[in-house]
Amino acid sequence: MDHSNHNMGNMSMAGNNEHTGHMMMGGMGTFHWKIAGDGLWINTWVPNSKGSYTGALFGILFMAILSRGIPVLEIGFMSWKKAQVVKASNDRLNEITYISELSKSRQPSPIRALTPYLHEENMISLGAGQPNPTTFPFKTMSVTLESGETLQIDQQLFKRCLSYDLTSGLPQLNEWLKNLQEMEHKPPVKNYALSIGVGSQDLLTKAFEMVIDPGTALLVEDPSYTGAISYLRTQPCELIGVATDAEGVIPEALDKILNEWPSASSGKGNGKKPKVLYTIPCGGNPTGATASLGRKKSVYAVCQKHDLLIFEDDPYYYLQFESPRVPSYLSFDHDGRVLRFDSMSKILSSGLRIGWVTGPPALIERINLHTMVTNLQPSGIPQLMAYELLNSWGYDTFFKHIETVSGFYRKKSAQFAECLEKRMKGYGEWVVPSGGMFFWIKLLGGITDSSDLVMNTAIPKKKVLAVPGIAFMPAGNRTPYLRVSFSNVSYEQMDEGLRRLAEAIQEEADRNGVEIKF
Repeated sequence: MDHSNHNMGNMSMAGNNEHTGHMMMGGMGTFHWKIAGDGLWINTWVPNSKGSYTGALFGILFMAILSRGIPVLEIGFMSWKKAQVVKASNDRLNEITYISELSKSRQPSPIRALTPYLHEENMISLGAGQPNPTTFPFKTMSVTLESGETLQIDQQLFKRCLSYDLTSGLPQLNEWLKNLQEMEHKPPVKNYALSIGVGSQDLLTKAFEMVIDPGTALLVEDPSYTGAISYLRTQPCELIGVATDAEGVIPEALDKILNEWPSASSGKGNGKKPKVLYTIPCGGNPTGATASLGRKKSVYAVCQKHDLLIFEDDPYYYLQFESPRVPSYLSFDHDGRVLRFDSMSKILSSGLRIGWVTGPPALIERINLHTMVTNLQPSGIPQLMAYELLNSWGYDTFFKHIETVSGFYRKKSAQFAECLEKRMKGYGEWVVPSGGMFFWIKLLGGITDSSDLVMNTAIPKKKVLAVPGIAFMPAGNRTPYLRVSFSNVSYEQMDEGLRRLAEAIQEEADRNGVEIKF
């Protein structure tokens, strides 16, 4: 391997497939690196007494990397007072084995990679194509809260958030969320990273792309979130549905699929064993199912056995009705196999479009590289609004707010369950959820296709709307199930809506010659 044209400095062999070396940076210091397996690990930058971090480092480094086509697996940068070493440990997953060829080919944007240094003290930037903020028509910002309190936005942060900023999100908000993860989940693997996105679905779709090669098989709950299914149907992958019950994924069903692989495959994939399980473990969409801690540990054990990553999509985590909340997969992830997706949509505002992903740094880096070349960063002003609110609250007030929000939906759920008992007994079957916003109802009366009932009778004739179950089925099969939500309807609307739905089912049962038994 010839790096002489790239000034990579001294290089030595450390085993059959590992190269190590260092690079002298024109009087600034020494940069140590390692190529191991399929990627480049950037380890330590040790500045000398004259060292100052400039674009020269990235310029030389990126020319070296890009010209060789080597994927950057993990980058560790340090404060100038103390060097930091970032390297693979012997007991963690080999993340590179999960990453798609497309994701491996992604390299840092040389310009975006310089963004963190724009805000360093005494930095004179001649590099960034930043519009001059004096040309912006905005000067200050304040927000009036429901409590009547006025939140005055910090003027310097406001100015910063009007401009381009870090790919992984506003540093102050990123740090606040990291502290929240430590308080709430206490991840046993401390070497994890966090990145903010334009809602958790932004990050989720990038994570899916990170692991999908042509023909990749992905394990998803059956039924599962229609937003994820709709995206995955546009990708060159095969969806494998895993049976669920009132607690979500059935571990025995998951284990059976993997033990007997490829018998569960449709034959349209590449034949390789699945490497990712996608799950919504709390207040699941559409089923409302919440997995107990025991169920989660059983599923995790199967994932350990078959070496799966877990994509823990948990936007309803803070909408659990019981206290204490069921611990997350992240909270007992000793292997570093969990990518956890959180959202502010259900607890602050869905229009803010703020989500965050937590997990192994090498995987978070892949997601960040995707963001660098698509939407560049999460929007600054929504992040600033969220940060200023959260920072003014503090964690104690945040958790009190969570109690208020979950209590609101708990009451709504109980009201809806009451109306179901009153209006839908004999017309359907359901399980009362312990979190989230949804009931998953199996229609009776000889109905085998809820979409036919909804589209031909419920909506046009009865003026009641529900989501047909087919939207949530990985295989796209017709089903007697439908999803109903109680989040935005009054008690009177619940009662009347379910009365209309029962009427539609009765008419369909009459056509089917089926007697409804009460």
